[in-house]
Amino acid sequence: MIAAQVLVQIGAFNLPALLPAYLAAWSLSKTEAGWLIGIFFAAYVAAVPVLVSLTDRVAARRIYLIGAGCTALSHLGFAFVADGFWAGMLLRAVAGVGWAGCYMPGLKAITDSLAGPEQSRAVSWHAAGVGIAGACSFLVAGVLDALAGPRAAFLFGGVAALAACLIALRALPASPPVAPPGPARGLLDFRPVLRNRPALGWIIGYTVHTWELAALRAWSVTFLTAAAAREALPDWVPGPTVIVTAIGLACIAVSVTGNETAQRHGRRRVVTWAMAAAALASLLAGWTAGLSFWLAAAAVLAWNAAIYLDSSALTAGTVQAAAPGMRGATMGLHSMAGYAGAFLGPLGVGLVLDWAGDRALLGWGLGFGHLAAVTLGGLWLLRRLSGPPAA
Repeated sequence: MIAAQVLVQIGAFNLPALLPAYLAAWSLSKTEAGWLIGIFFAAYVAAVPVLVSLTDRVAARRIYLIGAGCTALSHLGFAFVADGFWAGMLLRAVAGVGWAGCYMPGLKAITDSLAGPEQSRAVSWHAAGVGIAGACSFLVAGVLDALAGPRAAFLFGGVAALAACLIALRALPASPPVAPPGPARGLLDFRPVLRNRPALGWIIGYTVHTWELAALRAWSVTFLTAAAAREALPDWVPGPTVIVTAIGLACIAVSVTGNETAQRHGRRRVVTWAMAAAALASLLAGWTAGLSFWLAAAAVLAWNAAIYLDSSALTAGTVQAAAPGMRGATMGLHSMAGYAGAFLGPLGVGLVLDWAGDRALLGWGLGFGHLAAVTLGGLWLLRRLSGPPAA
């Protein structure tokens, strides 16, 4: 299933990787670009509570096949049909529904058969597989774009998603889960989850985590492209898509290490330090574009590392805080809230960049910097709700 998640995710960041080209080809404003990135997450938010909650009732394989099929349809549509903003919006929304059917349903299928440290490690390695694919999607998109144009990158993503369907057919059971005892619960009844204060705290932490991560992923290539344009770089310097890929791959080890560290030294402690460091990095990163390309790249690396440090720990916290028989609903709300933040992150940066106009350095500084308030607010709520440090 981790292999399937890699394949279904390998084209996920084609558009952010190729965004500078699409800004020019489709004559997009920065706000429109933010919408194209963000609508993926908005569609995810709308679909995920239904699709993940259904995994408490029907075989996860059915949900996963719907998700991987939508992902393939979106990528192939970009390869052969998309010609402007509105077609791109529709196809990005279909991709959001696809990821809603793959990400948490695939993770739940893995964790349902595990418990304790093994379950936490499964969450960590699942996140690592998804992270590797997400990082490599920047490189794959850049290479295929250089060889055959942007449509080739989306064609590859569509074929990979179809391969994920074949793996799911083989790996996932066809039988539905065993229903928990007691009266039947409404499909979208999240009230028991909302009453679970520890789980709610981790969900809020994950929300601001994905808010910040989605903003950085969406705009990092464009940010480094803008930083590179300010100085004459030698030909041997790799392009922004290669640098972003290398950063993403390096941060996979940070994510796995962060989860192991959280198990040894306390999840709340690790998450607190990680979110505080990410807030500081967001305040500083945007301004580095006016100083040096290499300093800007180092700032993106440091910010990514701080965000990735608590990635697995936050999701593992939600999984372990879920009440018996409520894991699907809890993970559904976790994902829905998280990706609502992910919708707002890229759009917020785009709005600030458009507001700044020709003052590009001010736009990057404030566009990235405003995320510090979001992160610190989420950290305060997480600590209030998730219990004392000993928990």
